[in-house]
Amino acid sequence: MKVILLEDVKGKGKKDDIINVSDGYGNNYLIKNKLGVLYTEGSKKVLDKELEIRKNEEDALVESYQEIEKKLKNKTFKFKVKVGTSDRVFGSISPKQIYEKLKSEGYDIPKKSIKIEGVIDSLGVHDVLIELHKKVKFIIKIEVSK
Repeated sequence: MKVILLEDVKGKGKKDDIINVSDGYGNNYLIKNKLGVLYTEGSKKVLDKELEIRKNEEDALVESYQEIEKKLKNKTFKFKVKVGTSDRVFGSISPKQIYEKLKSEGYDIPKKSIKIEGVIDSLGVHDVLIELHKKVKFIIKIEVSK
């Protein structure tokens, strides 16, 4: 029997996969527990329509993220920090501080999208990766000065 999965099923497939299973497993486990539906022409059309809607939503999201990328790409954000002897920085610049700086300048970027390699704890210009989506990644510059 062919079944369209409504959720991920360990060892069988991911959501929206069409799989072949035994009649007993399909009826008594997958369909009964609402993990899948019987594959028919009607259910296939519903699946195709739902996949198209999801694709259009993701395309719109990626497009909005690309607009943000155009505004921010290679832009430099300045941070003033306290320094000690021989220009040693007290503390470091964290993703939270970068998030707050971006937000104060009108850019609403999720905090988890800010990827810092290592620690920003020295004066100068540092590159910070912003990963809004797997298709939208770009670099902003962070300038740390006294």
